[in-house]
Amino acid sequence: MMEKLILNNLEELSSLEGKQLPIGEWYEVTQQMINDFANATLDKQWIHIDEEKAKKYSPTKTTIAHGFISVSMLSELISKQFEVKSVKMGLNYGLNKVRFPSPVPVNSNLRLNSVIKKVEDFQKGKKLTIDCIIEIKGHDKPACVAEFIFVLFE
Repeated sequence: MMEKLILNNLEELSSLEGKQLPIGEWYEVTQQMINDFANATLDKQWIHIDEEKAKKYSPTKTTIAHGFISVSMLSELISKQFEVKSVKMGLNYGLNKVRFPSPVPVNSNLRLNSVIKKVEDFQKGKKLTIDCIIEIKGHDKPACVAEFIFVLFE
């Protein structure tokens, strides 16, 4: 893993446009995380929470994480890649594109690989568009590919 990038202020962000951010650390997706997400979102399909049925009928022979778990974690994962010291608040602005190319079997390890695609002025802050790839350790296809947008204010 590359070291977390520390910036002093939002002006320094512009120099990162088109640049790779430090690659994130691996994190494990446990059954408890999947169950908690199922309870929070009311998405309790058997493929996510019924370990016995998944063992019998799922192509992966195990439960899989909801695709939206990885999307939900983008803010936190990006915060581990870089920090702007002067920022007082950050807000999720949205997503332009999201795809889930590969299922995430329980106990898989995921990490974020991302590039700052665009930095724009936004009100009294900056709007960042980040190309995000959430990789699955040992798999060719990623768990999630997303164009994520958020705003930062000093």
